[in-house]
Amino acid sequence: MADNNWQLQPYLKERVRFVDSALDRYLPGADTLPTRLHEAMRYSVFAGGKRIRPILMLAACEAVGGEMKSVLPAACAIEMVHTYSLIHDDLPAMDDDDFRRGNPTNHKVYGEATAILAGDGLLTEAFILLSDKSIQAAIPPEQFCEVINIMAKSSGSRGMVGGQVVDMEAERSPVDLPTLEYIHTHKTGALILAAIEIGALLGGATSQQRRALCRYGEAAGLAFQVADDILDIVADQSQLGKDVGSDQQRGKATYPALLGLTGARQHAAELRERALTALEGFDLSAQPLREIATYIIDRSS
Repeated sequence: MADNNWQLQPYLKERVRFVDSALDRYLPGADTLPTRLHEAMRYSVFAGGKRIRPILMLAACEAVGGEMKSVLPAACAIEMVHTYSLIHDDLPAMDDDDFRRGNPTNHKVYGEATAILAGDGLLTEAFILLSDKSIQAAIPPEQFCEVINIMAKSSGSRGMVGGQVVDMEAERSPVDLPTLEYIHTHKTGALILAAIEIGALLGGATSQQRRALCRYGEAAGLAFQVADDILDIVADQSQLGKDVGSDQQRGKATYPALLGLTGARQHAAELRERALTALEGFDLSAQPLREIATYIIDRSS
């Protein structure tokens, strides 16, 4: 079921404001000691991100009849984890990027050492937030532990960090499709899937709804990275928000490199259809998830 009159952009703008307001409350203030570290953490968090992961978490929660306030702290935590990963990803030891979201990268502003520590600070701050009983008082203890477990696994060596390592190892080397899918489903897809699964869990999903939303999350997470691979070729810097063509320059494993631009676009479209099919059993409350799946692909059209 779909609503052809529903508008995504007003929804996204409202949710971004909602998440940003909560992030501002939950993060240490820039005047909290050590001030330079907290300033650096906030610099990257508030550098203009689209908040796709927290918005997906909120949308998954709403799709199963849950309330946004019950999932908001976890949504902010996943954005902190994501931002930490971007700060570290941009470092000279990794991608050595000068721009992120249209702004100088964290290490260009604060230096490498502070950038590393700002990323570390955001990662640990996320788990402080997830484990704060005063904030998460409404969550049953068994769900409390499961949410932390999902977030940790998706962030660590069996998730995002593992994908980053394989991505670096694959630079300037021939890569087959299974390896490329491993990289993308772990480096990018793992955290997106976690956002969907945690939203479903905290929203009170049935086991059937949770499985369906996980199928959606798997397809949408991979589609997001395929679209990013395409954007690295076709976008200009104002659209991309970071250095253009950096993946090609470093010989990174990407879908356009393996399948060609046309093949990559076709694969992205197939992933979108897979995501939409997973939502067939949901009513109009899942409309944001449907529209986001299309938006993910349309960014690279």
